[in-house]
Amino acid sequence: MAKKKKVVTTTEKTTVKKVSVDKARKVAPSSSATTANEMTFGKETFKWMGIGVALMALGYIMMIGGHNDDPNVWDESVIYNWRILVLAPILILTGLGLQIYAIFKK
Repeated sequence: MAKKKKVVTTTEKTTVKKVSVDKARKVAPSSSATTANEMTFGKETFKWMGIGVALMALGYIMMIGGHNDDPNVWDESVIYNWRILVLAPILILTGLGLQIYAIFKK
């Protein structure tokens, strides 16, 4: 199989330069091409995302509960607890905010 030749001319002189296609690709790679080893997010981004996931998981765990031992007794202090109604949603929203911060940080 014959190699294809690429002809490049310059405006300064009337010289003609012959360059093989393989060498031209190696010399001038495309600027939009990325290497296979390059990751979109760095180590610090994953750290912030992990903290966000941990906060969200803690918030969901804090929402668990609110059951009465006796189904015939209604205890509002157990079901409408400050931990379940206020603290847990704040932790979940903070975790979501950290996720957004980590993604847009780059």
